[in-house]
Amino acid sequence: MKVDPAEIENVLKLLAETPRRIASASKGLESNRLHSRPDENSWSANDVLAHLRSCADVWGKSVVAMITQDHPTLRYISPRTWIRRTDYLELDFHPSLAAFAKQRKELLKSLKTMEIKGWLRGATFTATIKGREQTVFSYAQRMAQHESGHCEQIERLLK
Repeated sequence: MKVDPAEIENVLKLLAETPRRIASASKGLESNRLHSRPDENSWSANDVLAHLRSCADVWGKSVVAMITQDHPTLRYISPRTWIRRTDYLELDFHPSLAAFAKQRKELLKSLKTMEIKGWLRGATFTATIKGREQTVFSYAQRMAQHESGHCEQIERLLK
């Protein structure tokens, strides 16, 4: 498997943009606006941020494990399950965003220093599709694409 350096740069760009996009969309808005839901079946901007933080926790931890260990076997943890172990949904938006941005900065620091072959380091995930193989690149790309959609969601909510 090969990874194109341009694809890596795009993933890094998208991952770096996520906290900035959320900060820009939420700038100057009060807590009640950030926590309000358009209807009972929708998420608030804070709910989306809490979800993104949960994803960053579990997927980011997996990326770090792939970087630091030789082809580990990792148990897949659903971000939707993980969020129940956190207080992210109850936190004030702006401090939560600051924590997310700090966490993202650390992940990017690890990713930016890798050579191309490091992006191909992988892991086998259990408790999901049996024997599911992933790489640093596939997980980082998944995070970037997933976050991009949720950034659009937050931008629409706060428009």
